[in-house]
Amino acid sequence: MPSDRFSNKVNIKNRQASFQYELLDTYVAGIALKGTEIKSIREGKVNLQDGYVYFSTEEAFVKGVNISPFAQGTHYNHEAARERKLLMKKSEINKLRARTEEKGLTIVPLRLFINDRGYAKLEIAVARGKKTHDKRESIKEREAKRELARTKF
Repeated sequence: MPSDRFSNKVNIKNRQASFQYELLDTYVAGIALKGTEIKSIREGKVNLQDGYVYFSTEEAFVKGVNISPFAQGTHYNHEAARERKLLMKKSEINKLRARTEEKGLTIVPLRLFINDRGYAKLEIAVARGKKTHDKRESIKEREAKRELARTKF
C-alpha cells in the first residue's frame, strides 16, 4: 500500500524572490542532504524565503533555507536551518563567486525540486536587489495582467 504522503513531484518555489530581486542568471545545483531531510522535502515542508548562497574556500553553501524536521524522525533528525553544501562544478562556483564580488549582486534560491532520477536540486539565481520604485512597477504590471485576464472571461 503506497503512501500518498511522499511525492516525487516536488516543486517548491520562492515567490518572493522575483518581487524582491531582479534575476540575472539562473543555475541548477545539487544539494547535500541528510537522511530525514529528503523525507521532509518530499512532504513539501520547505521554506526558501530567507535563503542565500555564500562561498567558503572552494565550496558553495546555502544558508537560511528551512527544511522542517521530519515528524517520525528519531534522535537522528536534522536541524531545520542548518547550512547545506551545494554540489556544483568548480568552474561554475568560481564564476558565481566572481559575479557576487560585483557591487549589489547576491545569489538567492528560486525553487527546490526533485529531478527524474530522484535527486533534490536547487535552482539558484544571481540577483540584484530592487528599489522601492521597481517593486511598485512590478505590482502595476501584475495588476495589469490580472485585469487583462479578467476582461477575457
